[in-house]
Amino acid sequence: MDRLQTLRVFVNVVEHGGFARAGLVMNMANAVVSRHIADLESHLGARLLNRTTRRLSLTETGQIYLDKARQILEMFDEADAVAGADAKQARGTLRIFAPTSFGQAQLSRILPEYMKSQPNVKVEVTLSDRAVDIVQHGYDVGIFTDFQKFDSSMVVRQLAVTEVVLCASPDYIRRHGVPKSPDDLVNHVCLNLAFEELRHGWTFRPDGKGQYKVPITSKLTSNDGDLLRECALAGVGVLLRTSFSVNDDLTSGRLVRLLPNHHLRKLNVVMAYPSRRQVPAKLRSFVDFMAARFPLPQADPWCPVANLAAHA
Repeated sequence: MDRLQTLRVFVNVVEHGGFARAGLVMNMANAVVSRHIADLESHLGARLLNRTTRRLSLTETGQIYLDKARQILEMFDEADAVAGADAKQARGTLRIFAPTSFGQAQLSRILPEYMKSQPNVKVEVTLSDRAVDIVQHGYDVGIFTDFQKFDSSMVVRQLAVTEVVLCASPDYIRRHGVPKSPDDLVNHVCLNLAFEELRHGWTFRPDGKGQYKVPITSKLTSNDGDLLRECALAGVGVLLRTSFSVNDDLTSGRLVRLLPNHHLRKLNVVMAYPSRRQVPAKLRSFVDFMAARFPLPQADPWCPVANLAAHA
């Protein structure tokens, strides 16, 4: 039994949901695929797959074996890439984790360019605002802000800085006026993220000299930043968001930045990936692409200067 080929057959059967589909992908007869799986289960003395006429599913042992099989195949693929003539060719599936807001506002425009440059790389993206162990969950690379914790053993590369900004629609400003100072926010409709630290006030850091908290009353609170953004665009109230989330809106004038001389908080945007002696070509291609896309890691590329004179 060719153990390596059998592992590939097993992984393909799981990933493509059946023997026939795996056979098509691998250019292999259905009977040959079945024989590989049968020989593997016989060799292990354990059932890996539950089969019915309608569906195929992993057993508990099968799930554990799948995770290990993927790791082994990745190691072999990396070894082949290093030793073979195509050592510098990026290929395979790149699994990316990112915050929801960054993925929706930025990755959605960055990834098409990357994928055009790397036609042999498939990309899987997971967006979430939770903390995650990218190694445990099988991601190749993660993008994080200071709000998210990640394993300190990761290799970390800073991409940029994003400033937390206040903004509102021109319609809201016409109806309610422009706040002249942070204290004026007490008289404005505030749209707030559902974080405890933001619930009763927003903290300003004037010129980096100390900080003070301005009490606010949240007219609308949500854990979904895009919902709040849509409400701000509709003229409901004043929005607090990262610059990368509202860059297009500020540039187009759909939203106007408020109190640009009163700074709230700056967050680091970093890229993190597992420390390995040999970084896979697919990962190296993405790391290099992102580094070129963000050449000034200490700068905020998303924060245009807003002119409020027309709305005063």
